Amino acid sequence: MRLTILGGGGFRVPLVYRALLGDRAEGRISHVTLYDQDPARLAAIARVLADQAAGVPDAPEVTTTGDLDEALRGTDFVFSAIRVGGLDGRATDERVALAEGVLGQETVGAGGIAYGLRTVPVAREIARRIARTAPDAWVINFTNPAGLVTEAMQETLGDRVIGICDSPVGLGRRIARALGAARPAEAWIDYVGLNHLGWVRGLHIGGRDRLPALLADDTALESFEEGRLFGAEWLRSLGAVPNEYLHYYYFNRETVRAYQQVKQTRGAFLRDRQRAFYAGADRTDLAAGEALAAWDRTRAEREATYMAENRDAAGAGEREADDLESGGYEQVALALMRAIARDERATLILNVRNRSALGVLDESAVIEVPCLVDANGAHPVSVAPLPYHAVGLVTAVKAVEREVLEAARGGSRATAVKAFALHPLVDSVGVARRLLDGYLAGHPELAYLR
Repeated sequence: MRLTILGGGGFRVPLVYRALLGDRAEGRISHVTLYDQDPARLAAIARVLADQAAGVPDAPEVTTTGDLDEALRGTDFVFSAIRVGGLDGRATDERVALAEGVLGQETVGAGGIAYGLRTVPVAREIARRIARTAPDAWVINFTNPAGLVTEAMQETLGDRVIGICDSPVGLGRRIARALGAARPAEAWIDYVGLNHLGWVRGLHIGGRDRLPALLADDTALESFEEGRLFGAEWLRSLGAVPNEYLHYYYFNRETVRAYQQVKQTRGAFLRDRQRAFYAGADRTDLAAGEALAAWDRTRAEREATYMAENRDAAGAGEREADDLESGGYEQVALALMRAIARDERATLILNVRNRSALGVLDESAVIEVPCLVDANGAHPVSVAPLPYHAVGLVTAVKAVEREVLEAARGGSRATAVKAFALHPLVDSVGVARRLLDGYLAGHPELAYLR
């Protein structure tokens, strides 16, 4: 089996390759093609992967290319993990939004809209290239904003595009551990929403929903990150445990204030740390294993500082050791490929077409829910209706995503302003207009908006 990774010079690619190295079953991925437009980043990540493969029998072969059609030809799976504008673009997204007093996070609010407006045209073109060059390939989308980009690519490729995220997996694992589950991976998670906008409404262990017991136990709630982030009282009010990204909605004013007070935004921090890693990994005098060691150090620092501003705003303290583990998106991707390629049925939380799973949205809306996966793809399970407070957020954010898709399709500045203005975290049409002006000035990729 062949895998192509678009954005093959991306920092998290070694996580995927590490998961592939651990798969010894028949029909596993035997060849990985890394595609990227930045040769230096591509070479650096290829060096890390070579260090990972050292001493591993039959490690998947790795090749690199800057030719998209060459990368796609003959592949079975495509991982899309691109970042249009790079981390410089992310830092600009944050700076422009914070100057207007609104959130600039890369997938939520103004920053997410700006990122989507840059990314959707590129994702649509990639989908057309896949349709021409590798029409039988399955596309696993990592590219953020994941739900929006998955929906854009599905316009061309249909259900052969499946979006994944590690947030629901990590949240379910932490809840199961807080409940003392011996095998957290075997718990059934009643999770529903959009990407980075979902709620765990139940967690079933041995056929019994254990979430009510968790919500009644302050000590258990304070034992994991989301419990400390949101607070026991608010979680009991909701009767659910939200995805960590909902902290931006429920505690928006506090979070924006915390972001405005930091010396360096998250995007700028990652840009500088990863720039130093890539510069060091590109040296010709590195000894064996040094590139991988440098990547590990940079990744550990990245994980330790994740959502630091939100934790500061909530008084949640430093991350616990368990929280520093990788969220597991690479394991979700591996399980998804196994289920499709080998018909090894699995249940995974994925970003897929709604069909009739969530009644408040239309059939083609991409949602994030548990899915049954087999050789024919991912099939969303039926879920109970959302409470009205969640319906309001989900429908409002999906309406914004649709405006982004339309703005990118027609190149309409007015529609882009509408996308900003309709978002729950942007409080004025005037602010929306100034946001777009700021992003047009900072992002040459948005010159298509007229």
